[in-house]
Amino acid sequence: MKIKRPALLRRRALRIDQDPAHPLYLFSLSGDEILQIADISRVSRDEKGKLIGYQRPEVKRHIQNIIEYLDSGKVIFPNSVILALSSDVVFRESRGPKVDKGGAVTGTLEIPLPQPGETKPAWIVDGQQRTLALTQSQKKKTGFPVPVNAFVADDLDLQRDQFLRVNTTRPLPRGLIDELLPEVSTILPANLAARKVPSALCEQLNLDPESPFHGLIRRASTSASKLENAVVTDTVIIKMLQESFSSPSGVLFPFRNVATGVTDFKSVRTLLITYWSAVRDTFPEAWGLRPEKSRLMHGAGIRAMGRLMDRVMPMVDLEAPKAQAVVKRELGRIRPFCRWTSGVWEELGGLRWNEIQNVPSHLRMLSNFLIRTYLNKRKAS
Repeated sequence: MKIKRPALLRRRALRIDQDPAHPLYLFSLSGDEILQIADISRVSRDEKGKLIGYQRPEVKRHIQNIIEYLDSGKVIFPNSVILALSSDVVFRESRGPKVDKGGAVTGTLEIPLPQPGETKPAWIVDGQQRTLALTQSQKKKTGFPVPVNAFVADDLDLQRDQFLRVNTTRPLPRGLIDELLPEVSTILPANLAARKVPSALCEQLNLDPESPFHGLIRRASTSASKLENAVVTDTVIIKMLQESFSSPSGVLFPFRNVATGVTDFKSVRTLLITYWSAVRDTFPEAWGLRPEKSRLMHGAGIRAMGRLMDRVMPMVDLEAPKAQAVVKRELGRIRPFCRWTSGVWEELGGLRWNEIQNVPSHLRMLSNFLIRTYLNKRKAS
């Protein structure tokens, strides 16, 4: 019986061995050929809430701009598309005498072509907009070749790591970066590493049924059906947590070992749920509303209350059976002076409740007022 061999896409290529486990290949493909072998893995979550994928949704205007350039006549398109290849690909070195090519080996790359319903052997790490533009432009008819850089990696973690690094020079939406960070286990640049733990905690607060933020945080992967209830942006929550972790006076600072990078997530979770549950119970009329209806859920409100958390929580015994009630009692000291959903902040120059914005001057004024009022009332009691 004759064995049917899988169809292959063959391309002359250069192999560069930086890491034997993950060889790099340089070759060319047309836009149609890229989509024939590669999927675009967009960020989303499965039924259990686990993050899958890493790409942002396609940007239609950006794609149209590329199409217009491609259709403008003779063009140069040097920007390469970056692919992550399955280990199913085969590289066959060219025969003949070996010549020193600066660490590169010439040969033929064989990529299996998937049958209908089969998983494609590659994923687009960078260049999804360019690829889609190529398949929609007039250059499609000529099989216009574009440079492709590819590395072998079946591991989704490595793909996400490369996706973040490749896009640091061309900014990704901050929310997408923050959501991907907890899923990456490799060593990250300092600016990204500082946001990894806060982002992981943000996700925990959003998914934990005991959290007052359960289902209220809007992330890049939030489905359309859940957007209505997701009233707080993840960047605000992450910024609030990052401030507390990074400042020696922050209540979360002691829970992270700077030397080892280890964080006591269990204790931090208890502290955050205790405090923010008390915030919810102190201001029930303002909790869970969209920012345009409640400045408590606005960036300025969340961050200002986060700074107040740094003053309130060091004095609270989290192991006490009524810790949340204690925090609620403490927050009750500022309740009469807050104007989250109506009225005027008299101490803030007469700003109306909905005139508070998430800008440095307003954030500073609101934070200082809440902390000053709390400390004065506590001292007077």
